Amino acid sequence: MKHRIFSTAFSKVYPLLIQKAEKKGRTKKEVDTVTCWLTGYDEHGLQEQIDKGVDFETFFEQAPQINPNAHKITGVVCGIRVEEIEDSLMQKIRWLDKLVDELAKGKPMEKILRS
Repeated sequence: MKHRIFSTAFSKVYPLLIQKAEKKGRTKKEVDTVTCWLTGYDEHGLQEQIDKGVDFETFFEQAPQINPNAHKITGVVCGIRVEEIEDSLMQKIRWLDKLVDELAKGKPMEKILRS
């Protein structure tokens, strides 16, 4: 059985990610930066996916390239260790969540982007 989040429109969750970051003094631009870093979308491509209302599954399926350093994203999101998630789509969704969490916690961008 597929998880409900897979068929949820990315455009529905995206404003919540921005809200989470902005509550802690970060910006939409920073959320876009980490999202593009993870997925390989550029700003235009990201906005296109949002405008089309694609679900998470399509959003990640059509991502130009998952960042080769994404495996360096570790830690806990919603009580789950992201590096131990077996479903690759769920792992990508949690990676994105983790990046936004790190933004909200005030981590410097260089550290978030695993550079």
